[in-house]
Amino acid sequence: MPRDSPRASYRERDDSRAPRYQRDRYAREDDRDDFRGPGRRDRDSEKDRRQPGRDAPFERDGDRRRDRDRYGDRERDYNRNRDRSGERDRDSRRAGPSRRSASPRARSARPESGSRAGSAAVEDKTKPNFAPSGLLAAETKTVKRSDGTSTVLKYHEPPEARKPSVGWRLYVFKGKEQVDLLHIHRQSAYLVGRDRAVVDIAVEHPSCSKQHAVIQYRQVKEKNEFGDVKSAVKPFIIDLESTNGTIVNDETIPTSRYYELRLGDVIKFGESAREYVLLSEDAA
Repeated sequence: MPRDSPRASYRERDDSRAPRYQRDRYAREDDRDDFRGPGRRDRDSEKDRRQPGRDAPFERDGDRRRDRDRYGDRERDYNRNRDRSGERDRDSRRAGPSRRSASPRARSARPESGSRAGSAAVEDKTKPNFAPSGLLAAETKTVKRSDGTSTVLKYHEPPEARKPSVGWRLYVFKGKEQVDLLHIHRQSAYLVGRDRAVVDIAVEHPSCSKQHAVIQYRQVKEKNEFGDVKSAVKPFIIDLESTNGTIVNDETIPTSRYYELRLGDVIKFGESAREYVLLSEDAA
């Protein structure tokens, strides 16, 4: 401790009169101050002399310099990365086009303005429209009655429809008694149902639908025993999604699908007790 300090002068005046334990404490304090060194004492004195707010401008200048240096480093890193990306682009263009296809450009989900949509609709109306409207098909499938009403047919013949060359017949039985004989070789298709205005074969039982099923002759290709392929016209039956179904040989056939008929098959419609046996004129 400096000898000119107030505490030192106080100690010098009072050392002779102070008790022994106080003199020992003063000696320890002096040793501790000497151990700290003159630099620590100078910093303490400098800190005591510093007034609040006196060095604030210098501190703000230092903060500004640090911020400027930090932003400068960031700008240099950004410029360096941009230069590297530019070099990679130049290298890729020099190497040629990539084999990977570019991603398709996403369509904008924003709706068009009302003026644009309205103008497009007006332009579409002015252009001729050659798309099928369905009116001709509806007119073809519609059957008009004498009382002014009309019925839309549920079935339309396929392109492979053909008129048979074999004289097919339907023998109608009710129990063990034959009640009717139907010749079904004069046209390519026969509609079966309760609506007499449109059907070809009328059934009276209430369990049958108005348009129940169709017997359709189709030209198909088949192989013989020698492996030769030839065309033949064969009879098929299709159920028109009737309420009670169509039965062939005591089995209900699937709806809306062609089911091939063979010689001697027994057909029943709905819950009717009548049986229709398919035979040809040669077999009869």
